[in-house]
Amino acid sequence: MHKILPLVLVSLGCAVFLPATASAATPPNSQLPPKFVFKDASGKPTSIDVVDKYQPNKIVRPFAKIDRKVDPKLMRAATIAEERAHAHSRRQCWHYVKEALLAAGVIKSRPTTAYAKQAGQELVNNFGFKELPVNDPYQAPIGSVLVYSANRAAGHVEIRTKDGFVSDFRSKTPSHRPLLGVYVKS
Repeated sequence: MHKILPLVLVSLGCAVFLPATASAATPPNSQLPPKFVFKDASGKPTSIDVVDKYQPNKIVRPFAKIDRKVDPKLMRAATIAEERAHAHSRRQCWHYVKEALLAAGVIKSRPTTAYAKQAGQELVNNFGFKELPVNDPYQAPIGSVLVYSANRAAGHVEIRTKDGFVSDFRSKTPSHRPLLGVYVKS
């Protein structure tokens, strides 16, 4: 015990009075980013940069806003659609949106159009919806119905939720198709 105590004291003294020698392996003003070293599947050592700063180019989409002028039943329809949605598309987006609108009491009868790209016109003409002047799907209020076109296909329709979009499946991003319109009921 008496032999270990002087060694500990000398080690601590060296660390206090000579701190530069302890960090001599990495220069203090080095411009190189730190590396994380690991072995890949073949056993070869590989390294990547460690990200330790905020990345300003990262795409961050805000949560949807609640518009008090929009019928609260539309928000309920968004919740119902989200509960019934699957992880992947079943190619029945308009069917699932119709069912959610009916279940929430937004509409009294089932829409008759077959194609999703026709949904907007039918909602306006027969069910009292109105089109919003919105071109960005991320700016649509919660519960709004977004209708997309397609050249030689049925199109797509989805409902805006707090953190994404839902039809027969859930998605954090909107459809890649051209947006025809955003529809709400007051």
